[in-house]
Amino acid sequence: MKVMTDKCKTNIFEDAIALLRAVLFVIIVLLHVPVLVLIPIGRFSVKYMRFFMWTIGKAAGVRVRTHGNLSKQRPLLCVANHISVFEFFSVPIGYGCSFVGKIDIASYPLVGWIAKKFGVVFVDRRPSHAMEALAAVSKQMHTATYPVVLFPEGTTTNGAYVKEFKSSLFNIAEEIKDLTIQPLVITYKTRRGKCVNDQVLANDYAYFDNAKQDAGPKCEVERSAFGQIFHVARLGGITVDITALEPVPLAGMDRKEIAKTLHEIVSNKYMELKDKEIKK
Repeated sequence: MKVMTDKCKTNIFEDAIALLRAVLFVIIVLLHVPVLVLIPIGRFSVKYMRFFMWTIGKAAGVRVRTHGNLSKQRPLLCVANHISVFEFFSVPIGYGCSFVGKIDIASYPLVGWIAKKFGVVFVDRRPSHAMEALAAVSKQMHTATYPVVLFPEGTTTNGAYVKEFKSSLFNIAEEIKDLTIQPLVITYKTRRGKCVNDQVLANDYAYFDNAKQDAGPKCEVERSAFGQIFHVARLGGITVDITALEPVPLAGMDRKEIAKTLHEIVSNKYMELKDKEIKK
């Protein structure tokens, strides 16, 4: 399998196209705002989220491919690895999910408000706020008729590995006895679906803080979230593959055992798929 190893390059024409994409991206978001004002938070708003993300994903050059189906059981908590901002586009597009998000996002201008409309529950992942976070997620899972995605790493990575999963929120499995937990594995390819090596992934597709990485390459330029979207648009876009694995039987496990088991499943599958072409 040929893997892209050279640093991605652009020309003036591609930069101009990316600028047009960025303008279109902003226009599309603003066009959605009047509709979002009228939509109550709930099942319908999460369905609308799928359409919203599809439209701005198209503008940003995001191509989503799904492999496997989500469980029909509810409540359904999906756990996934976390590499970049593009998961927030791709998972709703692919599977119609909402999220558990970091509390910081709630304060972002416009973005925080839109996320709340789409049923995103914001939690403070600091240990001192663990009980509040657990209560917020538990409340959402008791009422959600749609899948909810949790990124247990707690932060994004360079894509060279999957960080250990934080166990605090997995107490929810003890509180909600009929909760189904299903792993998702997310991998990134070029717009045409070609594999990239770890350095190209870190430089061009992942969105992360160099200081928080435990292994693998650093990115040469740390960008803002919008800067990352614009950068990928300059490269012609991105392909996000989402693979749904079978739900995991976790009865009898405590939160730490659950976190370890899910991490092993997601990490092993991610390492298997990240340098492999997935045909559809």
